[in-house]
Amino acid sequence: MSRTVIRGGLVVTASDEMHADVLVDGGRIAALAAHDTDEAAGWTADRVIDATGKYVIPGGVDAHTHMEMPFGGTRAADTFETGTRAAAWGGTTTIVDFAVQTAGRPLREGLDTWYAKADGNCAVDYAFHMILADVNASSLKEMDLLVGEGITSFKLFMAYPGVFYSDDGQILRAMQRAESNGGLIMMHAENGIAIDVLVEQALAAGRTDPRHHGDVRKVALEAEATHRAIRLAGVAGAPLYVVHVSAGDAVAEIAAARHQGQPVFGETCPQYLFLSTDNLAEPGFEGAKYVCSTPLRPKEHQEALWRGLRTGELQVVSTDHCPFCFSGQKERGRGDFSKIPNGLPGVENRMDLLHQAVVDGHISRRRWIEIACAAPARMFGLYPKKGTIAPGADADIVVYDPAAEQTVSAATHHMNVDYSAYEGKRLTGRVETVLSRGETVIDGRTYTGRAGHGIYTPRATCQYLN
Repeated sequence: MSRTVIRGGLVVTASDEMHADVLVDGGRIAALAAHDTDEAAGWTADRVIDATGKYVIPGGVDAHTHMEMPFGGTRAADTFETGTRAAAWGGTTTIVDFAVQTAGRPLREGLDTWYAKADGNCAVDYAFHMILADVNASSLKEMDLLVGEGITSFKLFMAYPGVFYSDDGQILRAMQRAESNGGLIMMHAENGIAIDVLVEQALAAGRTDPRHHGDVRKVALEAEATHRAIRLAGVAGAPLYVVHVSAGDAVAEIAAARHQGQPVFGETCPQYLFLSTDNLAEPGFEGAKYVCSTPLRPKEHQEALWRGLRTGELQVVSTDHCPFCFSGQKERGRGDFSKIPNGLPGVENRMDLLHQAVVDGHISRRRWIEIACAAPARMFGLYPKKGTIAPGADADIVVYDPAAEQTVSAATHHMNVDYSAYEGKRLTGRVETVLSRGETVIDGRTYTGRAGHGIYTPRATCQYLN
């Protein structure tokens, strides 16, 4: 492979900021050296990228995506090809998607289905978590086999009875298995049994608009389920990762457990940091665009989430990217909010939105890289291959222009969905050039990547537990 030198930029990692040049050789980072040193001056390369006035940052790691995800009689609009291309445009060079077990069928069958969907189609590297839809003696045994081949995290649902729901006994058994095999349980923490009661009552009373999706999925039911999941993990002696935390009450549950020394981790998403129930209440049926679960919350919860990210009570920002078009998909729920497919597009926007948080003073530059690159890589066994700029790491590198201005719009994004959740939002900062394993996939705002460049990447176990 060719050699590339990136000169003149400010290298930003989770731990350091340095004015340094970066040498890429054979798809990996070969060396870093301060500008204008004899070492850097002596490097020869096939290509030199001028990063003067720019940041040089690790490629983003989005640890929560759902490409081609079946849901509610339809499927997510982004394929692995379109979704990973959009990820590259947004400076994300690794995704961890969710393979889905079909209830009554082996985990292996579901995993093989997802391998086939992704193989040869991805523009950036990818890995998988496994969704357990049916916890039984057979699937528990299969967990051990999957950990051995680099599928080291397993998602369970306390929501969606009749689809993905696991009861407390099943959850406890899966957590016990994870404790023994080194896996990490990821939990969708909402009390789905209670939510279904409230959905039924709301529809019977004629409350059918999208805003009622948020009303019935109450903050208290997220907090209760988070507390229960934490207690079950404590009984099992297992670590726990709570996905898409949306409310301050749930953050408080995670913080309390962490303060007691329990290995509990929390993830939030850009939609909870930048959107709110005001969006769900937009006129007509527009609120359907913002239906996701856990749901958007009142704005007062946003500061609790930002505080959790600053203090380390929340460790990761992922997207939960699961896009459904407004036309023909979200519209399935006209007259019945419970039929609106749950999910938002966001894989292309995450890095830019979080840079805006740096501009706005919510987080520091290094914390931006921590929550978007390094922490997800460590959490899911990809570090230091991914998530940092250091000799030996994969050359997943983004040249980022911190002064560029952009306006987010469906007219210019690259996700395969007909609306943007952040339509019209003005941002400062934009991805300029992206390297994936040393190969340029975005070159000065031109896509030069290809389907099939991205490869499957097996994972180690959670590196916060070693």
